[in-house]
Amino acid sequence: MPSTPTPTSTSPATPTPHPLRTRPFQLLLAGRTLSLLGDAVIPTALGLAVLEATGSTSALALVLACAMVPKLLLLPLGGVVGDRFNARTVALVTDLVRCACQLLVGAQMLSGAPDLAVIATAGAVGGAAGAFAMPTASPLLKGVVAEEALQRANAAMGVAESATRLGGPACAGLLIVTAGPGWAFVLDAATFALSAALLVAVRVERVPIPRRSLAADLAEGWHEVRSRDWYWTSLIAHAAWNGAAAVLMTLGPAIVLAELGGEATWVVMLQTGAVGLLAGSLLAGRARPRRPVLTANLGLALYAAPLLLLAISAPAPVTIAAYGLAQAGLGFLSPVWETAVQRAFPPHALARVTSYDWLLSLAAMPLAYALAPAAASAWGPEVPLAAAAVLVGGSCLATALVPGVRRFGRE
Repeated sequence: MPSTPTPTSTSPATPTPHPLRTRPFQLLLAGRTLSLLGDAVIPTALGLAVLEATGSTSALALVLACAMVPKLLLLPLGGVVGDRFNARTVALVTDLVRCACQLLVGAQMLSGAPDLAVIATAGAVGGAAGAFAMPTASPLLKGVVAEEALQRANAAMGVAESATRLGGPACAGLLIVTAGPGWAFVLDAATFALSAALLVAVRVERVPIPRRSLAADLAEGWHEVRSRDWYWTSLIAHAAWNGAAAVLMTLGPAIVLAELGGEATWVVMLQTGAVGLLAGSLLAGRARPRRPVLTANLGLALYAAPLLLLAISAPAPVTIAAYGLAQAGLGFLSPVWETAVQRAFPPHALARVTSYDWLLSLAAMPLAYALAPAAASAWGPEVPLAAAAVLVGGSCLATALVPGVRRFGRE
């Protein structure tokens, strides 16, 4: 396995400034935060808007599928494009495309007679744009932040994401109640437009790669993935986590509503998870574990606890606390993992490598969404919840057996 680069030491006389003090990162973070805030409003608005327009959960499922399927299919291609071309340009164009899509949906909602076909088509185009935007995140950050400051920069990005998850639902509720769901989409369009405007002012050095066939580019990206055992084994564990999270989000509400105190308990549980996510991101900005990948994966295994507690209908305070701790594990993992990937892989392959990460993570969720209700109908919700707990706990803990995971950070 190729050796893992270690952080470059910095002379005390010339310390690397915190990324929040550098203008390129400030612009990048501001744009990212705006986009995340807009996106945090959309799930609530979309569900209400489609259900109000059609009265059909099947119609909502269709719209969601139209956004997800193109994203899954095009992610590997998005990774190639992110490596071949300037990541800033790709991100800027996809922001503008998604801005137009959200404006179209918003106009449909505000018209009073929304066309489901138009909404679904806009969702498909926006999902396709997302497939090209998502792999650019790591190359963009690495292109504007010094090597020594990568983990602090990733932690700041994690804090921004956690904060938007914490405040997004409240913003969505306020906006929907006061102005209607259509304006939520207009707001999201505005955040994408502002993000694109901020990206115009960011300069990112492009790392050129040789011109060759699409198949060769895809093959090189896959070779980078499979040549590092710490990476691909961790991806399997992370996919298991995403599947387990989908099981909890599918079956958890019904158990909480029926046995643990109702809607208020579920809201408190979700908000506690958002606080835990924020706390984990803040911790990642300060912690420097000797074995970062191993430590982060072990923290991710904490997600087994709330799954098991829901399966046995444990007291609500215990379940809520376990969920907050599990989300803290996720908040800690994300910046640590992103930093490890950005340091270990060559810059010219970074978008392709991260596209495979996103592909596995996103593919696991719809599969779990489909299987969890069927399993619950056949054997009761306890069985799929317990099975998900064993899967996520076992797969995350099993990465400790992988030599590359144990060695990463010590070489």
